[in-house]
Amino acid sequence: MNRQLAEFQEYLLLCKKIVALVGAGLSVSSGLPTFRGSQGLWKNYNQIDLATPDAFYIDPGLVWQFYSWRRYGALKANPNRGHIALSKLSNLSKTCLDKDGPKLDLEYITVTQNVDALLARSGHCKLNLYELHGSLFDLKCTSFMCNYVERNNFKHPLTPALSDTEAEYDVRSRKRNADMLTNDSDVTISPQFAPVKELSEDQLPQCPVCKDGSILRPGVVWFGESLPLTIIDKIDNYIELDSPVDLILVIGTSGTVYPANSYVDRIKLKGGKVAIFNTDIESDVLNGEVENTWGFKGDAAELLPLALKPLIGDI
Repeated sequence: MNRQLAEFQEYLLLCKKIVALVGAGLSVSSGLPTFRGSQGLWKNYNQIDLATPDAFYIDPGLVWQFYSWRRYGALKANPNRGHIALSKLSNLSKTCLDKDGPKLDLEYITVTQNVDALLARSGHCKLNLYELHGSLFDLKCTSFMCNYVERNNFKHPLTPALSDTEAEYDVRSRKRNADMLTNDSDVTISPQFAPVKELSEDQLPQCPVCKDGSILRPGVVWFGESLPLTIIDKIDNYIELDSPVDLILVIGTSGTVYPANSYVDRIKLKGGKVAIFNTDIESDVLNGEVENTWGFKGDAAELLPLALKPLIGDI
């Protein structure tokens, strides 16, 4: 790793244009499991089944309780050192025009597939942060006649009816099971899931603009929905126009899902190099056997501050 790190940092100082592609692995150290890490379940519901327009149309109350739980979990989490390292780099780059102070002679953007808003909360420059799948803390009106969007709403719960929905298990059943286990060590009983409330639409977040009682939905991209074209266009323009990208940082993601995989391939085709920060890296990459590719295996929250130190200094 020391040889790869030295080579990477030497090249890093020569870079004029960088992209960071971020996945769920970056937020694990903040206490947020990936779908795979949580078996993809919430109260015995498949999370993927709840993250669809059809699920929201059939039972918006159920889906909002699931997303209230996700918002609560993200709010309890804190940005880790990896988030802070990327945020510091974003603010030092000349693509961040809303900050005063010294700038690096460097263009930089972060493309995140995460919806937890931890990068935004860590102070990342908003001008070069692209949340490809939206944010748990954005709200959108569901009416086709309304384009109301609210950004960075960190209120919890969003409505009184959504209070007490963040607990996955029933507290009383957990205590009862603990008492039984104390009395009989051979007894094993699974805790009961906290019941899902039956909520009417008027108990859910309401659009403040519409007069017909339209409800708000989470501002995330659900399965079956298109990615935001405006964001895709901005990323494409950054990669394709003007000077080529020198380096793409692939952080906490396999980078195999479209369009993430296309960014890596397009940058490599134009002569850019790749640095992967992940807990799972192929051995040939890890051993430096893949041309123009570095692999750093481990917790990205700890590796990124070290790897980026020549540009961002200590954090």
